[in-house]
Amino acid sequence: MIELTEPQMRALDDPAATPPRIIHPRSKEMFVLLRADEYERLKEEQYDDSPWTSEERHVLAWEAGKHAGWDDMDEYDDLPGKV
Repeated sequence: MIELTEPQMRALDDPAATPPRIIHPRSKEMFVLLRADEYERLKEEQYDDSPWTSEERHVLAWEAGKHAGWDDMDEYDDLPGKV
């Protein structure tokens, strides 16, 4: 467990800075600091970090094509797995 310094605790009290972001000094990776109850709620109720299925990837690619203006490509309308 890591104990916070006084300036860090004051930063947590600032509602404009929520959720606080932390940068690892060596790797320069950015992290978000969440209260444990918020993390557990996200983890249990809404967060799904499982790998995407082939069908999910196909649907996302199809949606990206539609947003790119590929709606008029009728020859692709009958592809298997289209939702």
